[in-house]
Amino acid sequence: MAENTCKPRVPDLMEAVFDICYLTFDLIAGIVFLALAKGSALFVLYGILTLTLCGGDAFHLVPRVIRAFKGSSEKIERQLGIGLQVSSITMTVFYILLLYIWKLTFYEMESPAALEAVIWASAIARIVICLLPHNNWCSEEGNPKLSLLRNVVFAVTGIGVIILYALSGNTYGYHMTRMAAAILISFGCYLPVTLLSKKMPKVGLLMIPKTCAYVWIIIMGLQLLFRAA
Repeated sequence: MAENTCKPRVPDLMEAVFDICYLTFDLIAGIVFLALAKGSALFVLYGILTLTLCGGDAFHLVPRVIRAFKGSSEKIERQLGIGLQVSSITMTVFYILLLYIWKLTFYEMESPAALEAVIWASAIARIVICLLPHNNWCSEEGNPKLSLLRNVVFAVTGIGVIILYALSGNTYGYHMTRMAAAILISFGCYLPVTLLSKKMPKVGLLMIPKTCAYVWIIIMGLQLLFRAA
């Protein structure tokens, strides 16, 4: 039997620990939302949102954790490619769920019909683009043109949701402009990574604050949950 000579690098191990903590937090938070929702559609939706984020990111992060400890292989690289496709789709669903969380949180407000249509249309377009085999998810090169297109469309979805949370402002004292800030940070960190990381690997470090922005979004939901308890 061949001896496994892979020696995990410290930065890779640190990233793996970070990813494990992030997924564990998401899973526990999702369970907390559903367990304490007490029939509230808002907090049930927060639970679905959190578990969608956890499940989608796990497809991409679990193979990265395995690679950090055991090294790369053709199987792992394929899993990473498929995981990236799955997480790209679930991330889009995440923002549609945020739209409906806004509608349930600020039930006395009405979202502009045109804005909601833009969010839905761009999200559907993004998912359709992600499903195209021409993305070459499992290849090193990918498809730069489709990558740019799907992320430009995704940015439209994000901007639409940012506008909604900015419009609601401090309604009911919820300070949901923070949600707009968190989404803006996540996009500000995510887009450079997805567009530039192949040529500039160090840009990938922006995924850490991007992930922290998602944790902040979940924490805001938990704060509302405990406030309502």
